[in-house]
Amino acid sequence: MTPLTQDIRYIKGIGEARAKLLGKLGVSTLEDLISYFPRDYEDRTAVRPVAELADGEAACVLATVVSPVRRARIRKGLDLTKTRVADASGAMDLTFFNQNYVKDSLLPGETYYFFGRAEVRNSHRSMANPVFEREGAPRFSTGRIVPVYRLTAGLSSLIIARAVDRGLEACGDILPDPLPDALRERHGLAHARFAYETIHFPPSFEALKTARHRLIFEEFFILSLGLGLLRGRRGREDGLRLHPADPGDFFRRLPFSPTGAQKRAVDDAVSDMLSGVPMNRLIQGDVGSGKTVCAAACAWFAAQSGYQSALMVPTEILAEQHCRTLTPLMAQCGLRTGLLTGALTAKERREVLYKLASGETDLIVGTHALISEGVEYAKLGLVITDEQHRFGVTQRAAIAAKGNRPHVLVMSATPIPRTLALILYGELDVSVIDELPPGRQRVDTFAVGEEMRPRIHKFIRRLVSEGRQVFIVCPLVEEGDAPPDDRRAVTEYAEGLQREIFPELRVSYIHGRMKDKEKDRIMAAFAAGESDILVSTTVIEVGVDVPNAALMIVENAERFGLSQLHQLRGRVGRGEHKSYCILFSSSKSAETRERLNVMQKTSDGFVIAEEDLRLRGPGDFFGSRQHGLPEMKIADFATDMETLREAQREAGALLREDADLSLPVHLPLREKIARLFDPASGAFN
Repeated sequence: MTPLTQDIRYIKGIGEARAKLLGKLGVSTLEDLISYFPRDYEDRTAVRPVAELADGEAACVLATVVSPVRRARIRKGLDLTKTRVADASGAMDLTFFNQNYVKDSLLPGETYYFFGRAEVRNSHRSMANPVFEREGAPRFSTGRIVPVYRLTAGLSSLIIARAVDRGLEACGDILPDPLPDALRERHGLAHARFAYETIHFPPSFEALKTARHRLIFEEFFILSLGLGLLRGRRGREDGLRLHPADPGDFFRRLPFSPTGAQKRAVDDAVSDMLSGVPMNRLIQGDVGSGKTVCAAACAWFAAQSGYQSALMVPTEILAEQHCRTLTPLMAQCGLRTGLLTGALTAKERREVLYKLASGETDLIVGTHALISEGVEYAKLGLVITDEQHRFGVTQRAAIAAKGNRPHVLVMSATPIPRTLALILYGELDVSVIDELPPGRQRVDTFAVGEEMRPRIHKFIRRLVSEGRQVFIVCPLVEEGDAPPDDRRAVTEYAEGLQREIFPELRVSYIHGRMKDKEKDRIMAAFAAGESDILVSTTVIEVGVDVPNAALMIVENAERFGLSQLHQLRGRVGRGEHKSYCILFSSSKSAETRERLNVMQKTSDGFVIAEEDLRLRGPGDFFGSRQHGLPEMKIADFATDMETLREAQREAGALLREDADLSLPVHLPLREKIARLFDPASGAFN
């Protein structure tokens, strides 16, 4: 039996050239190959008599070649190969364009399966470029359910299917099955060999369903075990054990009362920091739920034990905003706050670094500059990262390496269903802030069609005349980004607004292709009231507070997920002014109307996240794969949630029996986990 880690170059029938092409699809080992699951299937099982073929029908026929195979050159670059085939019901002409090999492959008197689209003209039947396979030979393309794979140039689904067949053959008669027998029996799961053969070459759709369920369960089970092992390993590490202190002492200095959810989140973090185990916690809260106050309370708690804290955010303008908010708050507690970004002058940077290294700064706020070379901390005890999806595991680890196993706190304003949070933030413990501070106002939301545009233009003028500002979000940067359609492009739209609709107003625009400094400059100018309307892509989804902005308009709202729309809506309603969100969509789809109606009915980000998952799937949460988490090959977080829950329960039970999977019977599981998470890391070895 060939090891699953073997390079596919050495598998019979694949070779160097095809291995290189398969490598572009992420397939380099035998396990990669047999786990390269089809994206779809085509039903070619029904074999039809020639005489019953209908015009335009894609079908399979079993017929014999009854005339010589003739090849003719029509003109340069166009060769035709023709022949005639027949079965007991009738005859059909075949034509192949620029497929000269056919002359030597189709032999008169031999019978073949042909699959193609039939043409019928006055009872005369023909097919152009059908695929064919000789009767009695192995069949990959005809008379069966045919797998359809994701491709790259130089590879067809047929080539991949044949390579997979060779790969399954190389696995020997017994493909290792990592799932314990008792677990398989409890859940009625097929053996690994059956599942892998059937997922690629299903004899029936019923068998395919059985194979899919087995493989989906296995993928979730292995993922859940791996995340459990990560948590367990972290629980055995030594971390900084901070001294007890009452967070109430910090909260009493605030000019407002924290919510119960804020207090619970801080209590969770304090408990972690007292445990002697490195904290790795996510505080997940809706827009405006007060996560920054929680971060400040944790930084205060670390300072009571003499430790410094570092808060890392994605942009310079956000770092400056956090620093302005936190400096007076921390000063009330006798703590010193600093700012470190790439925008500092050399002199300013030297001064900040000196204070940080000498321990004169208790809380440093900054961008990636916090993890740059030459930045040293006197006694770093707590690392806080804002907006987790902007920072991968590697970056969090880089700043954590600046101290001696400091505690790590992650904040995210993207509401995520709890089941997904367990996976998306698999290596983190999760605290949820599920209530908003008193006085946080609701943003009135309206989903409208194009007929409302003149009224909205009047509304914009009225708000601006009252001193308010407006966000307008478009899905594209310029028309060349996609096939022409009704999408409004930022640059052209902004120029059109300024020239034709609002010549008396100040219109600016911002998009993701701009350099960071240019984006920061435009956002800072808008926040300072230097423009009335800011046209943007979703780069403003997470960003600086503009309390004066009272209207968010989203063009082509049907092209955004609900969670993303909710994030965009959160850009307004941050000040004292009544605020609004207008969702433009010309879509007549009932599903679109249902989705946008959710935005009108509720402002609860967690309700919206659950609806987004139900209506649209997990794309909004997994659109950009999280660094450090393995990619799912077949499991779907939207449609396979019940299987996920079953797998998580089984994984938890197994880890309670064998915390590090050290029993010999669990060795195949450990090996599978190690390969799934990171073959090079040795994290589970």
